[in-house]
Amino acid sequence: MRQIHVQLFGAFSELDPTREIAVQTSGDNVADLRSALRDLLAQRWPQFRAGLLDHSAFADEHRVLRDNERLPDDGRVAILPPVSGG
Repeated sequence: MRQIHVQLFGAFSELDPTREIAVQTSGDNVADLRSALRDLLAQRWPQFRAGLLDHSAFADEHRVLRDNERLPDDGRVAILPPVSGG
């Protein structure tokens, strides 16, 4: 298992006052993190609209990461929900 620190933005920031949560994942890529986060949301925040996760992006400090990419070595990512407006 690997612990990933997820910085929370947009609607996700409502989950924790620190705007960051730790997620345990058994895999090394973004898709594994997305799956682990889906499970954590259902367990800890069942009323949260988890479908938002399907449309959100993950990023390291330099760029947006695709689901098939490896998680950063430092174990820190941000989750970026979709936004509207200009």
